Amino acid sequence: MTSILVPIIVILAIVLIAIVLIQKSKGGGLAAGFQSSNQIMGAPKTADFLEKATWTLMSVIAVLCILCTVTTHKSVAEQGSVLQDGAVESAMSTPENVETEAAPVEAPAEAPAN
Repeated sequence: MTSILVPIIVILAIVLIAIVLIQKSKGGGLAAGFQSSNQIMGAPKTADFLEKATWTLMSVIAVLCILCTVTTHKSVAEQGSVLQDGAVESAMSTPENVETEAAPVEAPAEAPAN
């Protein structure tokens, strides 16, 4: 599921960047060159559309990121439980006649005094 969501999130983020760059800022932005043609062609609500598109894309990206995190967390938890089950099974399948005692650890030699 993550391999599907991540490319969608990246594409939507690129579209969001483009929409933000098109919007008019206090300094004019990229929308300054298109503003007069929009008014002549009869599209005075372009700023409203761009603002709604920005909020919508931002919301969709946020929801997809949360969904991606949840699905990734579930798959990691499932893999962890499989590994734990395998460790339990391997521990249970050790033969009783094999000695599992640890070898005694020797203390390190003391350093000579100077």
